[in-house]
Amino acid sequence: MNKNIALFVLFITLFSCKPNLEEQQIIAKSNQPKDSTIANVDKDKNGCLASAGYIWSKVNKECVPSYTGIQLNPINNKDNEDETLSAFILFGEDGNQAEVFLPSQESIILSRKTKDSPWVYNDYQLVSSNGYLLKKGSEILFLGDGELGKKATHDEPTEGE
Repeated sequence: MNKNIALFVLFITLFSCKPNLEEQQIIAKSNQPKDSTIANVDKDKNGCLASAGYIWSKVNKECVPSYTGIQLNPINNKDNEDETLSAFILFGEDGNQAEVFLPSQESIILSRKTKDSPWVYNDYQLVSSNGYLLKKGSEILFLGDGELGKKATHDEPTEGE
C-alpha cells in the first residue's frame, strides 16, 4: 500500500509541474524580439550591417562598405596606413555632390555649383587639384591622389615595381 501511495504522489508531482514548464516556455518566447537574429541586432537605423563594415551613404542612398571611395590622408601624416584616421569621398551620380566620411564623425555633404568650382559645406571645401584636398577654412586637413582604394605608402610597392 505504501508503494501505491508513493507512486501516486510521484505521479501527481510530475504531472502538476508540466503546465508550469509549458507556461514558462510560452512566456520566454513572447518576451523575445521578433527579429532577434544577430544580423538584425547589428543593423543601424538605415539597415546597414555594421559588423560587416557597411555604413549609410546619404548621397547614394544605400549601404556602402566603410573605407570605400577616394581615400584622403591627414595632411600631418601623408603616409598614414591607419584607415580609421583617413577621410573618404563618395560622389553623387552627377558629380555635384561629394559625401566626405571624416574619422569618428558623421559624414558631411558638400555641393558645387559648376564643374570647375570646389565642393562646399559651411567652412569645409573639397578642392580638385592634382587629386583632392579637404580644407576647413584656410587649413588643409586631408590630401589624396584621387585614386580609389587603399593607398600605397613608401614601404609598399605600387603596381609595376
